[in-house]
Amino acid sequence: MQYSWLNKQNNKKLIIFFCGWSFDGNPFKRLDCGSFDVLMFYDYKTHEIPVEIPSYEEYYLVTWSMGVYIAYLLRDMLPDFKLKIAINGTPFPIDDKLGIPQRSFDLTLKHVYTGLQGKFQRNLFKEDADYEKYLQNPVKREIPEQAQELSALKDYISNAEISYENFYDYAIIGSADKIVPARSQLNCWEGRAEVILLDSGHFPFYSFDGWDDILKCTQTRKQ
Repeated sequence: MQYSWLNKQNNKKLIIFFCGWSFDGNPFKRLDCGSFDVLMFYDYKTHEIPVEIPSYEEYYLVTWSMGVYIAYLLRDMLPDFKLKIAINGTPFPIDDKLGIPQRSFDLTLKHVYTGLQGKFQRNLFKEDADYEKYLQNPVKREIPEQAQELSALKDYISNAEISYENFYDYAIIGSADKIVPARSQLNCWEGRAEVILLDSGHFPFYSFDGWDDILKCTQTRKQ
């Protein structure tokens, strides 16, 4: 696992962000950090926290895609959060009813090299305009290394058993998600978290101007 500070200005509040598979911090640099420091974790070939988390007055957890699962795995190593948000992911990442269907995951892994050349990224978005925004600040990681991450995740998930205990407060679900089907997410979060539906694809971050908007949507965009 790797980490990156998206903002470190000695603020009183820290957002810990667990990113999705294959990503780095580049596409998130457009988000205004406001009065928050933001620490991002990514690249889940291993599952150990790679840095000591500094002391802050308040902590907030934002997780996206595969990061929803990883953060839950590591919950005992994380601080107490004032708010915990899962975005377009579940604690059951490969699951026909609660996550990514097994066949879809296997096909992604089988064709990972060609998919990461463009098709996978396009499928992250509902609108072409959002894909064009992504191309202005794309992920900078190398495809072979991203493929290794997905293979490592498949091996780990296939051999791990998980039983979900109440953890996340809110689940933000893109109604047009092509990666983790919205129906699977709704099935997963029923009775486990309050659900907020967004008119977006798997990558919903162009719907927000800053990190504070993501936190605030739990109060202003309940469904």
